Amino acid sequence: MTIACTFSLSGMSLTENEVSFFKDAKPFGYILFGRNIDTPAGLRALTDSLRDLHGDADLPILIDQEGGRVRRMGPPHWPAWPAAQACGSYEEVGTIASDIARSLGQVGINVNCAPVLDVWCEETHEAIGDRAFSDDPDDVFIKGREVCETFLARGVTPVIKHMPGQGRAALDSHHDLPVVEATLKELQAVDFKPFQRMAAEPIAPQIWGMVSHIVYSAIDPDHPASVSSKVIDVIRGEIGFDGLLLSDDVSMGALERYGSLEDRCIKMLESGCDIALYCAGKLEEMEKIAARLPQMNAQAKERYDRSRLNTKHRSGGRLSGRPAA
Repeated sequence: MTIACTFSLSGMSLTENEVSFFKDAKPFGYILFGRNIDTPAGLRALTDSLRDLHGDADLPILIDQEGGRVRRMGPPHWPAWPAAQACGSYEEVGTIASDIARSLGQVGINVNCAPVLDVWCEETHEAIGDRAFSDDPDDVFIKGREVCETFLARGVTPVIKHMPGQGRAALDSHHDLPVVEATLKELQAVDFKPFQRMAAEPIAPQIWGMVSHIVYSAIDPDHPASVSSKVIDVIRGEIGFDGLLLSDDVSMGALERYGSLEDRCIKMLESGCDIALYCAGKLEEMEKIAARLPQMNAQAKERYDRSRLNTKHRSGGRLSGRPAA
């Protein structure tokens, strides 16, 4: 059985201790970072070793490969893909997404934590900045849909983030706890809109989502979204997203007041996230998390199975590429 957490690795190959631990712990999947990546051949060997360890050809292996500042694979072995905001046309968005997905497939990565569907605004912190496509929620949706369709056509699962919208956050949740004071009406008119429209698309069941560590005072003034059942109820209900839901990284500073990493993970799952995301690659921390975390529940497993149903056997090619709103 699989525990409801994604783990990470310390280096570019599995250590003996990691092999022993991961084999017994059976995490949902893994997320890779720059510390795990050197050459294409080395990265492919690493992803193959993870799948061999679990005997699972479809094992989720995640990465943050947006382009711009947020990229784990880069020169000299991979292109310096531009940030989302630098992409002017829908055709350019689709071309870049296709190139990224092809490169991920070549090294055995099947889940990309992109696109960002946060809407840029004047107070947007640099932590998001040019990672956001635009200040127009409709434009953000259309370009985000182009990315999701392109990824899916190449067998890569997209993860839309950061639900229900991080564009208004004026602090960096890696270090602080941002509080968004916008009214519910303002959030509905702008921040929710790209996610809501994506949730209504035919491809929505194949898309995963990531929840922010942001307090939305109009919904829950006491807790950030990732540990708030009230906010996750809005994501599931009003926004209408019923795909697999991951937390943002459990190690981020925004969650300091929620105790140990294992306590934070449990709180995320109790609040409605399907999978907790752990990114630091420290074996002793993962051991503590694994000792406390439950297995994926039946609803999370159903969402995962549904998302993979139509991506395993794709032969490539575009799904649509329509630019219309």
